[in-house]
Amino acid sequence: MTSKVIFATYFCCLFFSCTHMTHTPPDASVKEKELSIHGDTRIDPYYWLNDRKNPEVIQYLEDENTYTKAILNPTEKLQKDLFAEMKGRIKEDDSSVPYFLNDYWYVRKYEKGKDYPIYTRKHKTLEAKEEILLDVNELAKDLAYCQVSGLSVSPDNTKLAYGIDTLSRRIYTIKVKDLTTGKMLKDEIKGVNSYAAWAADSNTVFYTAKDEETLRTDRIFRHELGQSQNDDVMVFEEKDETFYTFVYPSKSRKYIMIGSTSTMTSEYQFLPSDMPTGAFKTIQKRERGLEYSVAHFGDAFYISTNADNSTNFKLVKAPTSAPNKENWVDVLPHRKDVLLEDVELFRDFMVVGERQSGLLKLRVMRWDGTEDYHLDFDSETYTASLSTNLDFDAHVFRYNFSSLTTPSCVIDYDTKTKSKEVKKEQEVLGGAFDKEDYTAERLWATAEDGTKVPISLVRHVNTELSPDTPLLQYGYGSYGNTIDPYFSSVRLSLLDRGFVFAIAHVRGGEYLGRPWYENGRMLSKKNTFTDFIDCSKFLIENKYTSSEHLYAMGGSAGGLLMGAVMNMAPELYKGVVASVPFVDVVTTMLDDSIPLTTGEYDEWGNPNEKEYYDYIKSYSPYDNVREVPYPNTLITTGLHDSQVQYWEPAKWTAKLRDMHQGSNLILLHTNMDAGHGGASGRFEALKEIAMEYAFLLHLEQN
Repeated sequence: MTSKVIFATYFCCLFFSCTHMTHTPPDASVKEKELSIHGDTRIDPYYWLNDRKNPEVIQYLEDENTYTKAILNPTEKLQKDLFAEMKGRIKEDDSSVPYFLNDYWYVRKYEKGKDYPIYTRKHKTLEAKEEILLDVNELAKDLAYCQVSGLSVSPDNTKLAYGIDTLSRRIYTIKVKDLTTGKMLKDEIKGVNSYAAWAADSNTVFYTAKDEETLRTDRIFRHELGQSQNDDVMVFEEKDETFYTFVYPSKSRKYIMIGSTSTMTSEYQFLPSDMPTGAFKTIQKRERGLEYSVAHFGDAFYISTNADNSTNFKLVKAPTSAPNKENWVDVLPHRKDVLLEDVELFRDFMVVGERQSGLLKLRVMRWDGTEDYHLDFDSETYTASLSTNLDFDAHVFRYNFSSLTTPSCVIDYDTKTKSKEVKKEQEVLGGAFDKEDYTAERLWATAEDGTKVPISLVRHVNTELSPDTPLLQYGYGSYGNTIDPYFSSVRLSLLDRGFVFAIAHVRGGEYLGRPWYENGRMLSKKNTFTDFIDCSKFLIENKYTSSEHLYAMGGSAGGLLMGAVMNMAPELYKGVVASVPFVDVVTTMLDDSIPLTTGEYDEWGNPNEKEYYDYIKSYSPYDNVREVPYPNTLITTGLHDSQVQYWEPAKWTAKLRDMHQGSNLILLHTNMDAGHGGASGRFEALKEIAMEYAFLLHLEQN
C-alpha cells in the first residue's frame, strides 16, 4: 500500500470515527413480523415501516434525514460548490429545436431563473407571433412538487390537454385549455395517466384510468368535452392483473390505438379516429410470449414482433382490413446478430433503428426499393436514437446523438440531399468545457461463465490510470433497458476532479440484443449481479483502479443491483450510492396490492411459486444482509415513490446498521416531497446529485 493510500485511509477513518462520536444514527424499533409461505418463515424486524400514515414512521425518516445532514455537514460547502458548477453549465434561457405538426411549429423553452418549462407554438412559420400554450412555472407556484406531462393538441388546433401530478405518485389529473380564449375548460379527469388521445372531432378524448390501490393502468375511457367524468364511457378494461393498458393516436392520426402489454406479451386494438363511438378491433389476440408493436401506413399496419422465434424481432406488415397474425408478411426478416429496436414511418421512406454489437445504427429504406443504407457514426461509445418525427410527409428526419465525450446533438438528416444539419448541440456553459479534454473507450470483461461483458469508460485526459485512481462504476441491468454511453454535463464535476466513470453493460439490458436481456431475468437474474462484480474485478486487475478507490452506483432496479453486489462482494467497493433501490424483492413481489407487483412477474418470477420464491430469496438484498463490513453507503428515496416504496430502502438501512461490521457509514436520505424521479424542478434535482457526488468525493479525498 502506498503512503498516499495509507494516509487517505487513516484520515477517512479518523473523520468517520469523530463523526460517529458526536452523532448517533437513529435506532429503528424492532417489531418482528413472521412472513410464511411454502413452509418457509422469514422474520422481518422492520415490516412496520410500511405505514406512511404512522407518525412514528415519519419521525424515523425525519430522524434519518437529520442524521445524514449532520454526518455530511463537512461537505456542505462542497455540495454548494458542486450545485453551483452543475447549474452553471446549464443554459437557463434554453429552448428545444422546433418541430412541425399540423400547421404549427412547437417549442419548449426555459427562462432564466425559472425551474419549469414554457410550451409555445407559432403558426406555419418560425417568424410568426409566439403563442404560449402553457407556462408550467405558473402552475407550480406554491407547490412542493409539480409534474406536467402528456401535452396533446386537438386536431383542429384549438384545445390543449395535459396531465398534472402534484404529489409525485404518477397519478395525474387531465385538464383542458381552450387555446382560442386562453381559458381553462371545466373538464377535469382525475386519477389517471397523463396522456389524452384526441379523436378527429376535437371534442372527444380517450384516456387511461388507474387502479386506486395498485396504480395499475387498467381501463380506457371515452370522454366528451363538457360532460362529467362520472358519465365517461369505459371502452376497454384490462382484467389480467399482469398487464397494463394505454391509449394513443397513430402517427397518421387515422386511428386511436389501445395497447395492452405485460413483460412478455402484447395485444393491440384500433378504432378509426373519425368514428369515436365505434367498437375497437383487435389486431392480433394475445398469445403468451408473443410481443408486437404497431405503426400505420397507407392501407397496412407495420408490426415489429418476435413471432416465429424472432428473438431479436422482425418487421412485418398486414392489411388494416385483416391484420391478424395469419396475414403477416415479412418486411425485415429476423437476424440473430441484429436487434430491431425502432421503426419510424414516413410517406416516402422508413427509418429503422438496429442495434448490433451494442451500437445503434440508423437505416434508411425507401418504399420504392431504390435506396437502403446506414448512417455512419465514427465512435465506439456513442448513443443514437430517433427524435421527434411527427410530420408524416417530411423528407427530413430528426435524430439524437451523443457520446461520453460529445454533448447531446439534435440532427436533421435530409434523405434527398444525404446531408446532415446539426440543429442544436447541448451548450456546456462556464467556459471550461472542451470535448478534447476527455477520452472514452470500450472494454470487455470476462464474466465467471466466460461471457464477454462490455464496459464504456470515460475520463479526463489528464487522469492517469493506476490502482490509486478513483472510479465510479454505474449499472442497471433490468427490463431490457439499455444504458447507452451518454454525455452528462453533471458528470464533469467528477471527471474534472480525477474520477473515471464507467458503465457496466450487464446482462438484463439489451445492449447486445434480446438474448442479453433474456439471460439477465427470471431464473437467470444473478447474471446481472455477477457481471457487475466481474467488471469490477476486471477494472481492478487491469489497474484502472483498486478496491480502495472503486465506487458503485445504481438506482431503482439498479439499486437492487447495488444491494446484491454489496452482499456478494462488499470488499470490492469503498463506497456505494443506491438511489430509490428495489431491495425487498421477496416481500414486495408477494404483495399484489403494491403498485407494479403483478406486472413484474415475468421479470423476476412469481414468488407464489416455490421455485421462484427460493431463487428470489437467494439474492434479495434485504433478505441476505450479512454480518460483514459493508462499504460506505448512501441510500436515497422519496416518501411518495409509487414504483419503489420508501419503506424498502428504509428497512434496508435499518437492517444494514444491525449487521454491519466496522465504522463505515450507512446513510439514508428521504425526499419528503417527491417520488421515484426525485424533485420536479430542473435545478432542484441537482441538489440531490450534488449530495451524492459530495459523499463520493469526500470519501476519496479524506
